[in-house]
Amino acid sequence: MSSVATVLPQGAGYGVDGTGIGLFFSAFMIGLTAVQARYTPFSPRSSEEFSSASRSVKPGLIAAGIVSAWTWAATLLQSSAVAYKYGISGPWWYGAGATIQVLLFAMIAAKLKLNAPYAHTWLEVVGVRWGKTAHLVFMFFGLATNIIVSSMLVLGGSATVTDLTGMSTIAASLLPHPTRCLHLRRRRRNALDAAVRLVRAPLRHLRAYLPDLSCSTHTTVLFAIILVFVFTVYATSPKIGSPARMYELLTAAALKAPVSGNAHGSYITMRSKNGLIFGVINIIGNFATVFQDQAYFQRAIASRPSSTVKAYLLGGLAWCVFILPRFFLPSFTFSCAESESKFSPPNILRFAIPFTLATTLGLAAVALRGDPAMRVLSPADVSAGLPAAAAASALLGKSGAAALLVLLFLAVTSATSAELIAVSSLLTYDVYKRYINPEATEAQILRVSHLMVAFYALVIGLAGLIFFYIGVSMGWLYTFMGVILGSGVAPIALCITWSKANKMGCIVGSVAGFAAGIIAWLVTTSTLNGGVINVVTSGGDFEMLAGNLASIGVGGIIATASSYMWPENYDFESTRAINKPTAAASNSKVEEKEESGNAKDDSRPSMEKKEKTPSVADSFDAVEVDAELDPVALDKAFRFAAWSSLALLLVLIILIPLPLFFASTIYGKGGLTAWVVIGIIWTFLSAFSVVLYPLWESRAAISLIARGIVKDIFARGSGKFVQPSAAPA
Repeated sequence: MSSVATVLPQGAGYGVDGTGIGLFFSAFMIGLTAVQARYTPFSPRSSEEFSSASRSVKPGLIAAGIVSAWTWAATLLQSSAVAYKYGISGPWWYGAGATIQVLLFAMIAAKLKLNAPYAHTWLEVVGVRWGKTAHLVFMFFGLATNIIVSSMLVLGGSATVTDLTGMSTIAASLLPHPTRCLHLRRRRRNALDAAVRLVRAPLRHLRAYLPDLSCSTHTTVLFAIILVFVFTVYATSPKIGSPARMYELLTAAALKAPVSGNAHGSYITMRSKNGLIFGVINIIGNFATVFQDQAYFQRAIASRPSSTVKAYLLGGLAWCVFILPRFFLPSFTFSCAESESKFSPPNILRFAIPFTLATTLGLAAVALRGDPAMRVLSPADVSAGLPAAAAASALLGKSGAAALLVLLFLAVTSATSAELIAVSSLLTYDVYKRYINPEATEAQILRVSHLMVAFYALVIGLAGLIFFYIGVSMGWLYTFMGVILGSGVAPIALCITWSKANKMGCIVGSVAGFAAGIIAWLVTTSTLNGGVINVVTSGGDFEMLAGNLASIGVGGIIATASSYMWPENYDFESTRAINKPTAAASNSKVEEKEESGNAKDDSRPSMEKKEKTPSVADSFDAVEVDAELDPVALDKAFRFAAWSSLALLLVLIILIPLPLFFASTIYGKGGLTAWVVIGIIWTFLSAFSVVLYPLWESRAAISLIARGIVKDIFARGSGKFVQPSAAPA
């Protein structure tokens, strides 16, 4: 990176990335938890709150959680970097390439609920169906996925913090993780208890995994900062101030330094050869990180069957209808497993953030070249994801740098929380419980899950530092992830969804694809660079493209072809039996708890009463769950998800971008203005969905809290919520 004076002092870096904002949000969430405990029926010490409170989590809050957890550092930084390199095609290919996988994941989620409804992790399904060898092979891909995703968070975050504040890269990589762990614990009753709770109620909406007030708070601030940047660039900034002025500056920049591979070297065209190559790499890499990341499976596993497909598919459907070309669709109704509910689309939100931010800061970094306040960016700076930081600083000075720092902190914190929980689940259930202590008690599982979160927090920091010191940037790692992870995509999908998937074919396909990806990547690097293989030469577009295509292609072809030639006839009965509870056991446990609870003396301390008092939510209602696990309904949901997601894939990747690519159109002022306006409208609809809509959904709870506070003001102690007494039998 270039050696330049930093915009902010080091203290700002330590305050944001170290403890300042992290402790603030922790304290904020503790306060919200205290208010919730006093004025609502949901107690943070109650198992009812933890196990079944998600029954009360509304769609808007679900959407907020999805946006919060899936906004990576790359979502903000890499998207702006590709806009800086390729022009307006970069934001499209980044957004579409990172969205379609979640649409297609709806099929996996539906089949997971049908074929392994009580599993804790996707690796448990692999282990039960195919045994130890397959379990260990695919565990490599699962853990490698989490390490790469987490390392990108560290690399992108630390590079930007160091660039803006001069904070030590070592400190920027290591300091945030203890705060994130604390934040993780505080913003949920005890997020680390999730592993244990999965044993008791695997099909309940677990508050540890699903959106909560912290995610909504994160997302609110995130959208507020994005909109500040949008209106600064396109409305108020004296340096740009309008789409028309942006057009003039981008045109001038293309005349001075034409974009290689773009039509006439322009930034304002979808005809970008390198942008298209990045799009292919992006699609393959994100298939690997979505289909093999336990963080994505976590939400499907923890959700009710009637919500799973909606959570992963409907956002994409809403986005498609929105862009073609309806401009207002905040929510719509979908029926699955005889449960109908309104759902505010999360994937429209997921697409809006990288698309709009990159169209704003990424293009602004190009437009401001030559401005005294704009630093000169080297190729290493661009690979590290620094165009967004440079543009924010040039536009708004210290306030812009501080805003981007906060934005990045929120994104990295939330995504890291999801990765910590995901890896904790894998290490607890698929390593400790499977191979070390199969008879582990709930207390032992809880203790190990705590240790695994702390252990993985340290691994994240160390992995980030190792990559940094060998010269690997976030951008390099982002394009490389498909090379080593792509071969596992098809075998894992086939294992969960297809009864005819061949065990040996899928194992051999994943290993052979891994080897083919590495070989193709290295051979292409050597061929195109005169035999020189290093971090710089291996990070080229064609080098990464060859490795990505070979990895996912060989793995998918071998796994699929072998399954057709030597099909298995698996009935999924053994996977459906994983951790399956029995209604009799559940009822017995509830009765036992009720008896022990009734025997307690009311004079006992309130803490003990809360811990011992029985709760219906602690039990597993097997009858209710079986009703939702209707195979006919779930199979119907799978077919609907398959056809819909494939249709959306066709629209997003083929029907919209490719005609624009082959047309080689260079947009004028009106075209760029329309592009920008659509992005702004898009972002506003997304912001309304996760900021205002959840407030409207929660109006009853807000009213309850407000009344309690008013009562406490005028008669101290009278506002505390009192649980209504149960009616006599």
